[in-house]
Amino acid sequence: MPQKLDVLNTIRDSGNVLIVRLDTADKAFAAAAAAVEGGIRALEITLSIPGALGVIERLTERFADRDVVFGAGTVLDEHAAWASIQAGARFLVSPNLNPAMLRVANRYQVATISGAYTPTEVLETAEAGSDMVKIFPTEAGGIPYVKAMLAPLAQIPMVPAGGVTTSNVGEWFAAGVTAVGVGSAITKAGGPEGDTTKITAAAAEFVEAIERARG
Repeated sequence: MPQKLDVLNTIRDSGNVLIVRLDTADKAFAAAAAAVEGGIRALEITLSIPGALGVIERLTERFADRDVVFGAGTVLDEHAAWASIQAGARFLVSPNLNPAMLRVANRYQVATISGAYTPTEVLETAEAGSDMVKIFPTEAGGIPYVKAMLAPLAQIPMVPAGGVTTSNVGEWFAAGVTAVGVGSAITKAGGPEGDTTKITAAAAEFVEAIERARG
């Protein structure tokens, strides 16, 4: 079982978290597995997926011998946090700040990426004990907004989610983010038929774009 520091280092080193938010457990499992083959090393399985905890369990078992970490997303309270940890989630992600969720995660030394948007929310989230802060949503403010926040708050590891593409990922890292969240650009790359080879290719392209951006 990877320790908390190992999980955080995996996210920092890979520079991304893949957000898997699909409408069935089978689609989520297939897309996640295909993305791992493309080089993705940190994957967030959102609890909005029916049977999401089962997906986390299956993926954890399938890739037990790989340097990959699976987490739970849309973790809104302490009950969801505990259930996710029991299912094998090694990090928890939320779109908002829920101190009770963070307390459960910190009690069991599971990494957290809790959501915030304004500078006040970012500080409150960091002070509440989140290891990284998910900036969400970022489509509206974009790169200039996050860059402006990082100027006075550079000590806080920020992970923007929304509006990150292979063409602009370099600008995000130049702005100072620790990692980026990416979703449908990879998970839905297979189209309606769910072609996993296309998902793997999209994942590999995104990983390569991050490597280029980081030099």
